[in-house]
Amino acid sequence: MESAKLLQAIIETAIDGIITIDDRGRIESLNPSALKIFGYKEQELIGKNISLLMPEPDRSRHDGYLLNYQTTGEKKIIGKGREVKGLRKDGTQFPFRLAVSEVQYQDRMIYTGFIHDLSKEKEAEESLKRYASELEELVGNRTKSLKKMLHELEIAKEEANVSLEKEKELNRMKSRFVSMASHEFRTPLSSMQLSVILIEKYLQVSDSLQIVKHLHKIKTAIGGLNGILNDFLSLEKLEAGIVHPNHCLFDVIRFSEELTEEMQLITKEDQIIIYQHTGSESEINLDQNLLKNCLMNLMSNAIKYSGEHTLIEFSTEINEDRYVFSVKDNGIGIPEDDHSGLFQPFFRAHNTGNIPGTGLGLNIVDRYVRLMDGKIHFESTFGKGTEFTLSFPKN
Repeated sequence: MESAKLLQAIIETAIDGIITIDDRGRIESLNPSALKIFGYKEQELIGKNISLLMPEPDRSRHDGYLLNYQTTGEKKIIGKGREVKGLRKDGTQFPFRLAVSEVQYQDRMIYTGFIHDLSKEKEAEESLKRYASELEELVGNRTKSLKKMLHELEIAKEEANVSLEKEKELNRMKSRFVSMASHEFRTPLSSMQLSVILIEKYLQVSDSLQIVKHLHKIKTAIGGLNGILNDFLSLEKLEAGIVHPNHCLFDVIRFSEELTEEMQLITKEDQIIIYQHTGSESEINLDQNLLKNCLMNLMSNAIKYSGEHTLIEFSTEINEDRYVFSVKDNGIGIPEDDHSGLFQPFFRAHNTGNIPGTGLGLNIVDRYVRLMDGKIHFESTFGKGTEFTLSFPKN
């Protein structure tokens, strides 16, 4: 009796469900766990066919399984455990592991089913799958983000390299500017200072010829400094983006003749500027002030870098689709190694020596020309001379 009570206590308190059925599949007993798992009360199941707790297609097939075993001995319902589906009273299905044993009891066969609910394990398994899927997606997204970040870093690196090169170029420009400014400002200022001292001396002896000579030197030095300051001002305006072409119609022949007369006043001894126009038309549509600045710079360079008793050729042409301007000299020329850097700010050719200049003029000319949709071209032979050509679309 004690053993029977102990066994009953074990069955009543077992975590897994325990169900016994007879050889016709009718339920004889259920422990509390089985009732809880399926959601029934004991009186609702006792005497009912076990198939009541099975979803289709197992419900329809169960009696066949049991009959087949009883007639052939083939143990389809007997085993150590297999995963099947259960049907709760509320109609929901759930997975459980089923192990069935047969017991010979009082001259008859009964079958005992041990039911282990797998719902929580399956939920945990699904959660793990979802987590793995989410993790995989997260890793995939992070990988994409990392690749994008690496790509952006590469772009940033390239931009940084470009910025570094620009900074290096800026530093080189600053260095050239300091060198240029040191020379170009100090030289005329020293000259003016010396001339003022000499003028004071010559005033005491009333030497008007020497006074006029040094006043001319001061005037020339002031003009040079004014040119430097004008170059700086032009460059600042260009950098600020406040220079805009203002095209208008004007007579290029009259414009060029007046410019030639003006530039002839600053030529060296016996330097002659010859002007020539080609084409039946004379009216052009460009920004007159920007064009004048460009040509004055080119002609000033021709005067500055050519010797005395030389010829400077200035020509204009209007053809079918373009306006063309040319300034040609017979001066010192530009070394071939300096051609590539000629239009960079503060750049000066290596053969300029003590000839004054800021290295800004051609950079400003190039930028003015491009503002008017034009192009600048030059040909130069070292020691023989240089020719600059500006061309603009006629429309």
